[in-house]
Amino acid sequence: MTFDIHTHAYHPKIAHKVIAQLNDHYGIPPVGNGLIEDLLARATVGGIDRVVVHSAATSPAQVIPANNWAMALERENPRVRAFGTLHPDYPDIAAELDRLERAGIRGIKLHADFQGFRLDDPRLWPIFEMISGRFAVMLHVGDVLPPEQNNSCPMKVAAIHRDFPELVIIAAHMGGYRHWQWALTHLIGQDVYIDTSSTLAFLDDATLREIYDRHPKERILFGSDYPLFDPGQEKLILQSRLRLSDADMETALTAAGVLFA
Repeated sequence: MTFDIHTHAYHPKIAHKVIAQLNDHYGIPPVGNGLIEDLLARATVGGIDRVVVHSAATSPAQVIPANNWAMALERENPRVRAFGTLHPDYPDIAAELDRLERAGIRGIKLHADFQGFRLDDPRLWPIFEMISGRFAVMLHVGDVLPPEQNNSCPMKVAAIHRDFPELVIIAAHMGGYRHWQWALTHLIGQDVYIDTSSTLAFLDDATLREIYDRHPKERILFGSDYPLFDPGQEKLILQSRLRLSDADMETALTAAGVLFA
């Protein structure tokens, strides 16, 4: 079973607004319209069996609607696996985790840069304690600010991994979007997953190769970051730039299966 571990799909009422916001933030026009039908069609063309869809609640009030959306996507689309989301100011995190678990949700997405908190915020530590052994966590990592000024960075993820060694962590964007030099120092080679999303358009060949060579292959997961990028095209670019054999590419596409077994 092949997976795209990092995608996004939005409710039809808000998809066009989110697409505009993504364009404004990253300065690149998304390739997709953000609808689940478009994502699944592109995955089919790209030969990808399953897509993992993420959302992040930017306020406590968004936690329930975002998780309702995640549960509906997974329930209504056999090819979709969805991660839930949390916010540190949400008043009853334990109950919401129980609700997600009952619905079969296997992961949590946190995007500190969009959600407005730091990954070294002590309010997160009880959350990591509660999800360890129950859920994987997808952490957005990196942005244009340097690590000490940015809400997320490879060093903060490494500290989480040190304090919660049983927590299954996926460090998005090859360990840190535009933080790859720090990812190589602090995160690459450790017992965490990384994904390939939103890296190929920004990362030079030498650094891409060094990250790939130094990290356990079974912990490098293919991700496209749709709607920013097309899953099938990203798959082809990844294999071409790293000169991966079909077997190595298969590992990147199937390694996420263990998270949903």
